[in-house]
This record gives sequence, structure tokens and C-alpha cells, in this order.
Amino acid sequence: MEVLRPQLIRIDGRNYRKNPVQEQTYQHEEDEEDFYQGSMECADEPCDAYEVEQTPQGFRSTLRAPSLLYKHIVGKRGDTRKKIEMETKTSISIPKPGQDGEIVITGQHRNGVISARTRIDVLLDTFRRKQPFTHFLAFFLNEVEVQEGFLRFQEEVLAKCSMDHGVDSSIFQNPKKLHLTIGMLVLLSEEEIQQTCEMLQQCKEEFIKLQELVDRVLERFQASGLIVKEWNSVKLHATVMNTLFRKDPNVV
Repeated sequence: MEVLRPQLIRIDGRNYRKNPVQEQTYQHEEDEEDFYQGSMECADEPCDAYEVEQTPQGFRSTLRAPSLLYKHIVGKRGDTRKKIEMETKTSISIPKPGQDGEIVITGQHRNGVISARTRIDVLLDTFRRKQPFTHFLAFFLNEVEVQEGFLRFQEEVLAKCSMDHGVDSSIFQNPKKLHLTIGMLVLLSEEEIQQTCEMLQQCKEEFIKLQELVDRVLERFQASGLIVKEWNSVKLHATVMNTLFRKDPNVV
């Protein structure tokens, strides 16, 4: 669909834009055992990019994850962890719920440790995608000229469309909150929030042009796993009207 030429549907004398919708369904957490079987099909090939340390007892690999996601690695009654350990001939140590720390994978064979690490990463990535967004990356448009121009735009729209169904001042963005969105984030721990702040500071020091800046910021966050990759380039946009802004939920 072309952004500037969306498909329109006419209903009761009014035009509506039709956006393409890609439906996604997820299993309930109670079905994690069945989910584990399906998701591991894409983890059969171990990834050699992981750091694996050789120890006197065999091999060892560590990773960090938000404590909120520990339960998905453990599974009901510990079944998911036991299954990974049995199939990869490894031992997996996970911090207690609510405690931050490293997940430690040990085993006698390097490939087994890598395979367990791969499976855990698949689980973490999949369940992270199911979490609601917690933060967003954006440039605030707090210049006086931008805010004044937005207010003139609002006045013109209300003057011309105030008689239209549902168009009133409540659905306009607060001028002080105007922003250009880069991407949506799921940050599940203070450590990830700190990581985000550090990455933003690095981006500020390294990038110059606006489009290059936002594209490379997005690329860096996608590489870190904090943003799910959905596109290769940012389409900068500022939301100026949204019915979710409406203060009175009874107004249609």
C-alpha cells in the first residue's frame, strides 16, 4: 500500500482508510510445552557466534536476561529447562525469580552448550516479542516555530471540519508532546534502560545527518535485540491527531 494513496472504503457517506493488517496469534503461557516443541525447530542448527569458555570440567557459556523472562526458560514445573538440558546434555543455572544475574550453561561438549544457548535465545526472543511496548525512541519537536505551526494547523482543521463526526480539539496531540518516532522498545529491566541510555549517547556522538541518524540508531537497537526488526529504514512521522487522545471515552 502506498502511504500517500491508501485504499479508501466508503461507509455511511464517510471515507475510511484501509490499512493492511497482519494477524498474529500466540499460544497462552499454559501451552508453553507445545510452544517449545515448535519454536525449537528453528534452533536445530547451533550458532557459532556465541562465546564459549573451556573449563577444567568442560565448556561454559553465560548470558543475561531480564528476570521477567526466566519463567519462560524454566517452564511449567521446570519442564522446559529439563527438556533443553536432556536434549543438549547440559546443565542450566538460572537466577531465582526477581533476582538479576547470569544464566549459566555448562556441559561436557561445546556443541551441546552452543545448542542449549541457541534454544534459550529463541525462547527469550519469542517471549520478548509478546510483551507490550514499554518505551519509544523519538526526537521531540519542541521548537516554538513547530508548535505554533501545529496550532495554526489545528485551528484550520477545526474551522473546516468541526461539523464532521468525531472531529474536535480533544483528538489533537498536545503541542508540547509533538515528536518524530524512531521505534518502539520493550525494556524489561533497569539494566536494559541503562543500556538504552548508553547507546543513545553513543549515537549522539557518532551520527550527524537526521535520516542517517535515525536509520543507524534503529539498526543499532535492532542488533541489540531491544527492537524487533520490521523495516530497514525509518519513515519519520509525527502524530498530530489520534482518537486515543480523546479525553471523554463516551464521545464517538
